[in-house]
Amino acid sequence: MDLNLRSYQEQHLPDWPAAATAGFAAGAVVMVLELFWTALVSDSSPWAVSHMLAAVVMGPETLQSPDFSVTVVAVALAAHYVLGVVFGLMLVAIIVHFRLDSSVGMTALAGAVFGAALYLINFYGMTYFFPWFVDWRGSQTLLAHLIFGETAALLYWELNRQN
Repeated sequence: MDLNLRSYQEQHLPDWPAAATAGFAAGAVVMVLELFWTALVSDSSPWAVSHMLAAVVMGPETLQSPDFSVTVVAVALAAHYVLGVVFGLMLVAIIVHFRLDSSVGMTALAGAVFGAALYLINFYGMTYFFPWFVDWRGSQTLLAHLIFGETAALLYWELNRQN
């Protein structure tokens, strides 16, 4: 009995490298989509998102200019990827703890719910500390967070199945 329980628990431990990879890749997908969306549809600078994200690390004075800056883009990339990995790890911890990786559909649903929760926390909770994110509340940003959650969850599911 103890051997069976231990074997069952070992099978349901998170695959942390797969989780980090899924979060990193999902962050990359969202970043590319945001850049294209801003460049093609929005009338704001395609670097505006980079400035907003870099301002979390560098301070609100980063928001003064929407022009391209290597430093701002590098800081924004680093912050975005670190957050992607952290959020990927959090998502996988939830998926594995609640055994939501039993099917691709359940995993996808968990990713969508996580993405929606992340949107609410980021754009309604964290705006107390970073008020410049208030302007980005809306369906486009919600969709980006849903895509992040779905992508991270489904990538993890696929990577974990291969092991």
